[in-house]
Amino acid sequence: MTLTALAASTGISKSTLSRLETGQRRPTLELLLPLAQAYNVPLDDLVGAPEVGDPRIRLKPRRAHGRTVIPLTRQPGGIQAWKIIIPASKDVPEIKTHEGYEWLYVLSGRMRLILGDHDLILAAGEVVEFDTRVPHWFGSTETQSAEILSLFGGQGERMHVRAKPRQK
Repeated sequence: MTLTALAASTGISKSTLSRLETGQRRPTLELLLPLAQAYNVPLDDLVGAPEVGDPRIRLKPRRAHGRTVIPLTRQPGGIQAWKIIIPASKDVPEIKTHEGYEWLYVLSGRMRLILGDHDLILAAGEVVEFDTRVPHWFGSTETQSAEILSLFGGQGERMHVRAKPRQK
């Protein structure tokens, strides 16, 4: 976009825009708001504002091994929470072991878990927990994607269940 076109769409003079661009003028809110609208970007992105606030609002998904991974916790160490979306795939399982303890809950779809000598298919509403030192792999099935919630303790932290349902 040229300075002339930007000046026309924002109502800010070309000379002011030029001084902003070269750092000879500090931006004010009166100048930033029309610029954010002209570029169709949030004001926070325009000024490079740091992330703050509720992590449920500012989730930053990333791609890892063909999966979409959304962190639900921010603090390092301790138990980490993730939402993982795994597309349907015929991936050949790559069995791994590592320190830690994992708890997986299937939100939707079907998930395949290879854990030691077990080959399991878990459906929505099912949960599994395991020591990650046991050889394991998890992914989707060949025909159906999976959306899961993962709680992982890298130092072997486990979930602490305080209340259990009564036996019938």
